[in-house]
Amino acid sequence: MRMPPGVGVVVLFGLGLLAGLGLTLPLVVDQAVEAPVSPIGLLWMLLIAYVIFTLTLVVQGKQAGWGLAIGLASLSLPLTLILWQWAGLTGVLVGVALGGLLLVSLRSRRSRAWFSER
Repeated sequence: MRMPPGVGVVVLFGLGLLAGLGLTLPLVVDQAVEAPVSPIGLLWMLLIAYVIFTLTLVVQGKQAGWGLAIGLASLSLPLTLILWQWAGLTGVLVGVALGGLLLVSLRSRRSRAWFSER
């Protein structure tokens, strides 16, 4: 069975999120020089672990991956707030459109059928 386009959208979002987290990792490393444990370091490590685990279950088509994929799609809300700070109203519109696209693509019949343990 081929991966439905809706699931592909979520995978692309997850990979983009991982790339963004990876690009901002030097900020975390700079803080680790001053203190071995920092709040942003803990947050980044939790986000990276969550995204990798979610993408693994989504690509495998596990039933538990659907709920985690919805959670991954909900990460577009903080992204919308960040885009609002950077680009104003345009950023908000892009963030809301991305969140809507993720949620609509996950709710399609083909996407739901993908998440059955094969």
